[in-house]
Amino acid sequence: MDNAKQASVGHIHLKVADLDRAIQFYRDVLGFDLTQRYGDAAAFLGAGGYHHHIGLNTWDSAGGTPPPKGHTGLYHAAFLYPDRKSLASVLKRVLDAGLSLDGAADHGVSEAVYLKDPDGNGIELYRDRAPNAWPRDSDGELAMVNEPLDVAALLKETD
Repeated sequence: MDNAKQASVGHIHLKVADLDRAIQFYRDVLGFDLTQRYGDAAAFLGAGGYHHHIGLNTWDSAGGTPPPKGHTGLYHAAFLYPDRKSLASVLKRVLDAGLSLDGAADHGVSEAVYLKDPDGNGIELYRDRAPNAWPRDSDGELAMVNEPLDVAALLKETD
């Protein structure tokens, strides 16, 4: 059996310039729980009681700047929320925090919003549709799309 078929993404670990600022974003805006902190050097955050989905550190990056445009690195980290209402709630917290979106898309299989974290890392917040609702072509193959997402309609889920 191919071991890759059983693999999953366990966590991301990001170099950040300001640990407190990064914790505030990932905990207070995105809703992850702070599970452990090592002074001003590192912190770990998770969801659902997991030890950590996100690692943050300033070991080589305290006071640093984001990489310049046109260089390699992380395109975005994607965080899956369990349903449309949860996605709407985190989106509301993002907007209430004064953060702007880089985009919003309906991919047929999912609905997603895109933004940057305080260190300039790309962030995707999304929810999946049920697999039986995924778009398929005439051969039954997956046919994802990149259509505009109605952000106003999504935000109504928080009412």
